[in-house]
Amino acid sequence: MQHETVIVLDFGGQYNQLIARRVRENNVYCEIYSYKTDLSVIKAKNPKGITFTGGPNSVYLEDSPTIDPEIFTWGVPVLGICYGSQLMMHLLGGHVCRAPEREYGKTEVFVDNNSKLFTDVQPSTICWMSHNDYIKKLPEGFEVCGHTAKCPYAAIQNVEKKFYGVQFHPEVNHTERGFDMLGNFLYNVCECRGDWTMERYAETA
Repeated sequence: MQHETVIVLDFGGQYNQLIARRVRENNVYCEIYSYKTDLSVIKAKNPKGITFTGGPNSVYLEDSPTIDPEIFTWGVPVLGICYGSQLMMHLLGGHVCRAPEREYGKTEVFVDNNSKLFTDVQPSTICWMSHNDYIKKLPEGFEVCGHTAKCPYAAIQNVEKKFYGVQFHPEVNHTERGFDMLGNFLYNVCECRGDWTMERYAETA
C-alpha cells in the first residue's frame, strides 16, 4: 500500500526529527530530506505537504541555506517553521530583517481561529519562540493570522496557495497546542487521511 507522504525539509534546525515525529504521531507518513536534495527527488515522492524546518541562519545572508523557488509552483501545501517561514517570505518577495527585540521562550500568541491552521485553538495561546530575525513585510497574497506583542507576523498564510508560516515552534511541548496546529495543517490544509501508524510500518518492515 502506498501511504500519503509529507516531506520535512531540513534547513539545519535542531528539531527536524521532532517535527517528523509529530507528523507521524498524527498518523501521517513522513520523511526528512536536506535542503540540498535535488528537487526531482522530492517531487517524485508526490508529497501531500512539505514542511520547512527552522535553522540558525539569517535568510538574507548569501551563504544561508535556501531552496529553488520552483517548489512553490507544484501546488503542494507548505508549512514554514521559524527560519522556514522566513525563507518562504524571502523567496516569495517579502522582507525579512533583524528584529528590534529578540523573542525567546514561552510567548503569548494571538491567533485567528478562522485560519485552517488554528481550528479549535484558543485565540490566545502559549507558544515557544526562538528568533533574532522577523518578517517585516509580507509577499503579495499573504495575510497575517497570528501575532505577538513584539512580532507582527507570528503566523501568516496564503489560503489560495495553501502556504502557511509560523515564527514559533509548534513541534515542541512548550507550545501548548502545537500538536493540534500540526494536525490542522495535515488534515485541514493538506487533506491527509491519516492512513499510517508506526505499528503498521513495523509489520510491513
